[in-house]
Parts: sequence; C-alpha cells; structure tokens
Amino acid sequence: MVMTNIEIKVPETIRQYVLDETTEEVRNALLLYPSIANDTISHGKAAELLGLSKMELIQIYGALGIPYLDMSDQEFEEEVGTVKRLVNKI
Repeated sequence: MVMTNIEIKVPETIRQYVLDETTEEVRNALLLYPSIANDTISHGKAAELLGLSKMELIQIYGALGIPYLDMSDQEFEEEVGTVKRLVNKI
C-alpha cells in the first residue's frame, strides 16, 4: 500500500497520543469513520482503503464502542420481522 503524509494541527497536549505508532491503524480507521457515518463510503470500501478485511475494520470500531449496525430498537425489530417473514416464505 502506498502511504502519504498529511500534516494536521493538534494541541501539543495530545501530540504523544496521536503519534503513538501502535495506534496508526486505529487512527486511520477513525479518520474514515465520518465518511462511513454519512454514507459516503461503506465499511467494505473503508476496509479496502486501509488494507484491512471488513471484519478487521468492524472489530476495530467495535473495540472503540462504535457499533457496526447503527439502528434504533424499532428499526432493529422491523429488520427482524422482515427476516422472519422471508424465512417463512422459503
């Protein structure tokens, strides 16, 4: 994967945390998350851009408390109902 440098301004007080090499993968995933959240790109595309599998990316977000499925309880129940109706048709 070809890498590039991007310069960003951050408060001096967080410098040590931003430059920690062990968090580079997590930091890069977090840089892409707003594009996932606003439906500009999918989790799959973000994973591809990061050189990760989709499951690896989902696991990174999960470890940070960011859910893969962002649904209300009502939306979830509607999805479950749809799946049940489809299964019953088979």
